[in-house]
Amino acid sequence: MEQLEKEILALLKQDGRMTAATMAKATGSDERTVTKTVAALEKRGVILGYTALVDDSAIDPDRVEALIEVRVNPMYGRGFDAIAEDIYKFDRVKSLYLMSGGYDLCVFVEGKNLREVASFVSEKLSVMDKVLSTATHFILKKYKIGGELTVADENKRQVITP
Repeated sequence: MEQLEKEILALLKQDGRMTAATMAKATGSDERTVTKTVAALEKRGVILGYTALVDDSAIDPDRVEALIEVRVNPMYGRGFDAIAEDIYKFDRVKSLYLMSGGYDLCVFVEGKNLREVASFVSEKLSVMDKVLSTATHFILKKYKIGGELTVADENKRQVITP
């Protein structure tokens, strides 16, 4: 990967709304080159999408999120991929990761309430043929999302400029 691509990606991770003109100034490049580079990164699948970091509890305090650890029996010839594919097809699943450690997969799900998430685990996920066990952890409070604090940081010093 080229240095310019790395620099552009770092800038977009900081602020997905950053303009090509701003990125050009920051990288010492021209706006047209930045625009072409971003388009190429999108086409190659390096940039998967753009999103806003939102504190969902501020919108709907009853909404529930959970992290579910899943232990599975991998499928011969396909490993974990076939099982992961079966799981990520559910709309309720927001993220899915293959993990090292005691569990194989880490699944992030959302629901309108606790019952909806529990229902998903008991009726859809844990009954799958290759699923051996699950451990559900409900997210109670988010302190940091995508590198951004969701709570006031009293330890952070304020810089006052004259």
